[in-house]
Amino acid sequence: GELFYELPRWVRYYGENGNGLHLPFNFRLLHTPWQADAIRQSVDELEAVLPPFGWPNYVLGNHDQPRLASRIGSAQARVAAMLLLTLRGTPTLYYGDELGMQNGVIPPDLVQDPQGLRLGAERTRDVARTPMLWNAGAQAGFTTGDPWLPVAADYTTNNATVQSQDPRSMLSLVRKLLWLRQRSPALLEGTYRSLPSGSEACFAYLRSHPSGDYAVALNFSAQEQHIALPAAAKGHVILSTHLDREEELSGKDLLLRANEGLLIKVR
Repeated sequence: GELFYELPRWVRYYGENGNGLHLPFNFRLLHTPWQADAIRQSVDELEAVLPPFGWPNYVLGNHDQPRLASRIGSAQARVAAMLLLTLRGTPTLYYGDELGMQNGVIPPDLVQDPQGLRLGAERTRDVARTPMLWNAGAQAGFTTGDPWLPVAADYTTNNATVQSQDPRSMLSLVRKLLWLRQRSPALLEGTYRSLPSGSEACFAYLRSHPSGDYAVALNFSAQEQHIALPAAAKGHVILSTHLDREEELSGKDLLLRANEGLLIKVR
């Protein structure tokens, strides 16, 4: 169900005993400041009001908002991907965010969005509706004709085909997160609990399941952070958003590089 209300009203759309909507869209993170404490509070508040039969969901991008990578930056878009694909519940991944697509450049005479036509080109939502970037061919492989919105200028170097061949690309990160999610009961259906990290710039949480636990630590800043994470003291880093790090952990202190998220297998 596509709706947006404050939590007390929103949660009622699940119905009594689950006889309402299976997934009332949760757009809260779209309008939450991209700060660790604010995001943690939003997630914790949602988890607190959900009934036992309620299944959470999260949305970070859609056709009404500027592109995620343009809103929070390309580096933090990787952190956002790890957040979205490791929280409890169903993630909604807006097309192109798996490539880190930026806002499109729409000349005034090419504006299609009724809002932009009515209120001016600076208010158009077309910036998040430009063609998907499949390859370096004509029109980025999106169509053999003329698309109704212009293709991104960098489509020959930034597209799904190019990123598929780069083991450290945004697309490679998203694919690894999806692969791990599908094969990890804790990430797929485990419980959620936020963890104190000792840093205002970091959001950490634990996904728990009888088969094993995973900890997630996300650095929302452009500076490295040392955090205390006892739950992961003897864990194993299996994925970094930088796609260049796997290691055994042997202490409570954990170093997060600038704009880095870590997925840690606890046991």
